[in-house]
Amino acid sequence: MATNRQRYTVSVDNEMFQEIENFRFERRFQTRSQATVELIRLGLNALKKERNASEADGEQNHRDE
Repeated sequence: MATNRQRYTVSVDNEMFQEIENFRFERRFQTRSQATVELIRLGLNALKKERNASEADGEQNHRDE
């Protein structure tokens, strides 16, 4: 079965592996890959929110000056 998705390998230590597995089973993902993609998506969204909040704080500080 061909896919148009990019693939790459990630190596993690045993502790992180277990955290990914726990996340996978708690959220009932069928595959480790699906769980890992969701964790990456969540992390990227958190970074975007953090960046947007930081930019908003900077704009607010600029207005206050």
